[in-house]
Amino acid sequence: MHLRHERDGDARTLAGDVDVADSLFAQTRGLMFRRSIPDDYALVFDFDGAASRDVHMLFVPFDIDAIWVENEEVQRVERLSAWTGRGEARCDALVELPAGAASDVASATASGWRRDRQQLLHPTHSSVWGTPPYVHHVGTHRHGG
Repeated sequence: MHLRHERDGDARTLAGDVDVADSLFAQTRGLMFRRSIPDDYALVFDFDGAASRDVHMLFVPFDIDAIWVENEEVQRVERLSAWTGRGEARCDALVELPAGAASDVASATASGWRRDRQQLLHPTHSSVWGTPPYVHHVGTHRHGG
């Protein structure tokens, strides 16, 4: 899956190497204990339902950008500092990216995380969506590139 952002017809790939944290262990570990992540990387947490979700940076030695998404709309975007950062918002999907990767992603009612991966939900507004085939399931197995 490629994670992309579109605003007013201009599309940009946020990440070409996407892992999905789909097990309790993978979701609990997140980015902890990694020394770094590639510039082209995203870790996606796709939850069954919306709830308040927090992110801590304990044992994460590098800054990240976090995007909280609920009902295919970006709710919050925040830069989290290494070791001490913390953020929280209601979401049903959470995306963690290298610091700076989400600098032009804004919270807006027209922003969306594309779960169906078929077409843009809001082609003239700000959208974030994934496209196949490069999905890495952190908790189970890996696919593609």
